[in-house]
Amino acid sequence: MNQQLSLTQQEQALRSFLPRVYLWMFAALLVTAAVAWTVYGSETLREIFFTNPWITLGLFVAQIALVIALSAAISKLSPVVATLIFFGYAALTGIVFSSIFLAYTQTSIASTFVATAGMFGVMSIIGLTTGMDLTKVGNIAFMALIGIIIASLINFFLRSEALYWVISIVGVLVFIVLIARDTQKLKEMALKTDINSEQGQKTSLMGALILYLDFINLFLFLLRLFGRSR
Repeated sequence: MNQQLSLTQQEQALRSFLPRVYLWMFAALLVTAAVAWTVYGSETLREIFFTNPWITLGLFVAQIALVIALSAAISKLSPVVATLIFFGYAALTGIVFSSIFLAYTQTSIASTFVATAGMFGVMSIIGLTTGMDLTKVGNIAFMALIGIIIASLINFFLRSEALYWVISIVGVLVFIVLIARDTQKLKEMALKTDINSEQGQKTSLMGALILYLDFINLFLFLLRLFGRSR
């Protein structure tokens, strides 16, 4: 906490910053869901995006490029450009996500989304209300995430069912912790920026991107564990 701010000023900063962050995040999830459903419902779009492996690979590369661009250069971008990149990433994620409708039943996707939203809400509340500094446990979770990525690459060749389940379970635990840690970080971000300034607008976008990524990844790992295949 910034001790130079009074408690009233801190509360006002949080009340101004946090709703905007969650609004951006919710809007991005809506864009992702709408695009995913549109692509899934169009045989033409499915053929365009998923029959050519180079296009599929290009989607993943574009996702990574947009996240890196937004994270690394946001201080130099205008709020409008930053917003367009943010929603561009959400739309690309929707295209990629449309494939899960082909792999899992709609009922299991919907129930997993509800479960994800509930877990996300609980961990966000914990992150906002706990007096414990979650930095250390968050750092451990981040290192575990790197381990998950490496293990996933290895399992791409091994095709081990046991390792698949271990990765999925650990992935859920990692992102549960990261949601709480990242939500706690939002409090620090709120007290270090003027929400009404251009920098404040871009900071709220970055906060939304962080939580969006946490939500999406938690959803994917839960779907791997509990989703019913078609």
